[in-house]
Amino acid sequence: MARRFVIKSNPSADVLRLTINYDEELNTQQHAAATAGRGPVLVVAGAGTGKTRTLVYRVAYLVETGTPPEQIILLTFTRRASREMISRASMLLDGRCQNVRGGTFHSFCLSILRQFAPEIGFPNSFTIMDSADSAEVVDIVRSGLNIQKSRRRFPRKRTIQSIISGVRNRDVTIQEYVESKYPQFVEYIDIFGDISDEYGRYKRRHGLMDYDDLLLHCLGLLNEHEDIRRRVAGRCRHVLVDEYQDTNQTQAALVKAFSSEHGNIMVVGDDAQSIYQFRGADFRNILSFPQQFPNTITLKLEHNYRSTQRILDLANHVIANARHKFEKKLFTDKEGGELPVLVQAPDNRFESRFVTQQILELREAGIPLNQIAVLFRNGFNSYDLEVELNRCGIPFVKYGGMKLSEAAHIKDVLAHLKVLENPLDSVSWNRILQLLEGVGPKTAHSIIEWMESGAGHRFQLDETRFSPRYIESLRSLFDVLRRALNETKSITEQLERIVKYYEPILKRVHYDDHPKRLQDLEHFIGIAESFPDRAALLSSLALDPIELTAIDTEPIQEDEPPLILSTIHSAKGLEFDTVFLIHALDGILPSAYSVDDIDALDEELRLLYVAITRAAARLFISYPTLQYRRYEGQYFASPSRFLDNIPSSLLDEGSIVEEAVPLLNEAKNDVVVETEGEYQG
Repeated sequence: MARRFVIKSNPSADVLRLTINYDEELNTQQHAAATAGRGPVLVVAGAGTGKTRTLVYRVAYLVETGTPPEQIILLTFTRRASREMISRASMLLDGRCQNVRGGTFHSFCLSILRQFAPEIGFPNSFTIMDSADSAEVVDIVRSGLNIQKSRRRFPRKRTIQSIISGVRNRDVTIQEYVESKYPQFVEYIDIFGDISDEYGRYKRRHGLMDYDDLLLHCLGLLNEHEDIRRRVAGRCRHVLVDEYQDTNQTQAALVKAFSSEHGNIMVVGDDAQSIYQFRGADFRNILSFPQQFPNTITLKLEHNYRSTQRILDLANHVIANARHKFEKKLFTDKEGGELPVLVQAPDNRFESRFVTQQILELREAGIPLNQIAVLFRNGFNSYDLEVELNRCGIPFVKYGGMKLSEAAHIKDVLAHLKVLENPLDSVSWNRILQLLEGVGPKTAHSIIEWMESGAGHRFQLDETRFSPRYIESLRSLFDVLRRALNETKSITEQLERIVKYYEPILKRVHYDDHPKRLQDLEHFIGIAESFPDRAALLSSLALDPIELTAIDTEPIQEDEPPLILSTIHSAKGLEFDTVFLIHALDGILPSAYSVDDIDALDEELRLLYVAITRAAARLFISYPTLQYRRYEGQYFASPSRFLDNIPSSLLDEGSIVEEAVPLLNEAKNDVVVETEGEYQG
């Protein structure tokens, strides 16, 4: 009798003994995304639907089902986001998740370039320039080409830098970009091309890369060196990308390259929240993903855990008017709640008084100030409100403060560190040398040329070559750099030595507020303690600048968290109990600059959608009807066209009247909101 032998199949994910009960801990849509199989997967994740939670469980699932964690790539737009996801996955599963390779596109590309930079003609120790450094190089290049600043209407260095960057991040020519974005400078198109070409050559000669270079040079490396592409992509068994709707064309091409060997790519995003076109983001990347990656599985997350259904109904109605989109409809288990209200104010002052009064009432009702946000299209839209908040003693924070690494005194100290790391960094040398008394641009240039000849190797100074006017300052500079390099081991010791040298310069250059700036430097030294070496610190600050401060006013009660003021762009990804959207005027939202561009108008609509979906329980939209223009005087403005013809069942309407209450010999004026529906002000 013949004997039969049965070979057991490998256990599938369904029958594996898994630590995490994905069925119980995720809803049906999240579960489908977290446990999806191999190949390309697009997850269209609506606002507040647990996108981050889903990605966290996806990471844990891949590790738990046998994918080596170091072969999982998690790309996000901030390193904080990737760190948080990996930390949560580790707590959910175990410490293996800490080995997942998470970070931003820039940091991941940097790690590749640090390894292979010589293949494209750069040293491994190349310097990363921030935007200010890049603008300085543009200015140096412009001067070298004998292009005079005095030319009629010639743009500033930052504008030229913006043009160069804008072209490099889009599939357009300089002519197309300038004609579209800077038509006033079309006569200089050929000159911009010359500056752009020399800018590239200058960076290569001096071992410099700007932010765009990190992506573009990495992509060029992978495209031009098949062996390196296969080596890099071979280590990317699963590629996960967050906020895919915010990628530009270069980032989308990098995603394709990283996933080219194994083909396992999952991107998560929301086309309805693509609002960064001005930075080069192309929402067509997410819309065309199924065409770019054949056999894509498209999944949707629509169950919202943030907002009431009334707020979601308004959001669904607004985004339905977008021309290009994935069809989805947000829903929630949170029934009831207040109907969103559109409030007409007579002018800016009344709008500010209305918002302030509502905030005070909400605080009195127990809503913490940091759970209340006032959103606006442009930073200057909140100026009137800021005055009123200060008058009423309401502490607030306004997002968009200066970055630590962009403050002048921090940049001065960083420049010293940069030349220790890369002695060819002429931008940093230029900054350092012009801090010295008696040294201007021409002298700095001649000193840099002397050093580039090799004469200043290891910070050795030939004193016979330089003027007595500044030789003492130059001697002190070279001495501190030489000692920092040769006599100190830790990054904090190097910084302490540099700051001690820099302190007299700080007092001379920034005398009025040098104590505060010195405190910043001391804080900076404390930050540096967490980095293993100079290169790690410089890379971190270049890729993920630390906030110096965001708070514009100090809370009267130190234990009271401040109210949030924010542009809509800065509020993306955040949520609040109550949201006030102010200045919802046509010409502001949408911007007057977008009304003749269909794609730009669509992005403005998405901005409104993002603002609406920040609110969990209450949403107030307001607009002042009487406005003022410098040369036109007062005029009557209209509410945003996006708010036209919205049914009263979705958006209540309110107006403001002033109630005069006599009190002794004074009159106390309160703002009262009258609405057509159920809302009571």
